[in-house]
Amino acid sequence: LGWSQRRATKAAQKLPANYEEILLEAFIREAYVIRNHAIPAALRVNTDQTQLIYQQGTKTTWNKSGVKQVATVGQEEKRAFTLVPSISASGQLLPMQPVYFGKTATSCPSSKAEFYDEALSLGYSMLPSKSATYWSTQATMEKLVNEIIAPYFDETKHALQLPATQCSIWKIDCWSVHKSKDFRAWMRKNHPTIIILFVPGGCT
Repeated sequence: LGWSQRRATKAAQKLPANYEEILLEAFIREAYVIRNHAIPAALRVNTDQTQLIYQQGTKTTWNKSGVKQVATVGQEEKRAFTLVPSISASGQLLPMQPVYFGKTATSCPSSKAEFYDEALSLGYSMLPSKSATYWSTQATMEKLVNEIIAPYFDETKHALQLPATQCSIWKIDCWSVHKSKDFRAWMRKNHPTIIILFVPGGCT
């Protein structure tokens, strides 16, 4: 048929021109905080937000060799939710927080859904975004910290026989909600021992 496997393409994210300098500065900053506050690996947590599409398409298909325009099924699928995973530098996976588009709990998976009980047993905290998107908001981030991040740090300090005043590191990306004055002020007021470090923008 003269077909070959073809790939749908899009422009990749471009790294900053001085990304090596930026990453070195971030590394030195983190090393400085770890040394000055004697923070063990178990008290260093990295959190991210990732979009999960309900019907994931593929970037490859079969088409005539040499064809310039290649369409793939699912490439334009927009329905999705946000999954917020966290893991410590010691390898401990924390409970995850899925955020769904909608105003009420009916936007979240039904209690009759397969594996729903297992998700709850693993500590998953399923929330409606209560906004115009399925992205995390300051409200969902505060809930994440109060119900997942801070309790993990507290339990780990107790297990390591460290005082409640022991500092910990929470590494998150340079997203607008994370960097907002309101969220940073809320963190300083409610969780003063959690030091936030940002992953440099454009370097993830």
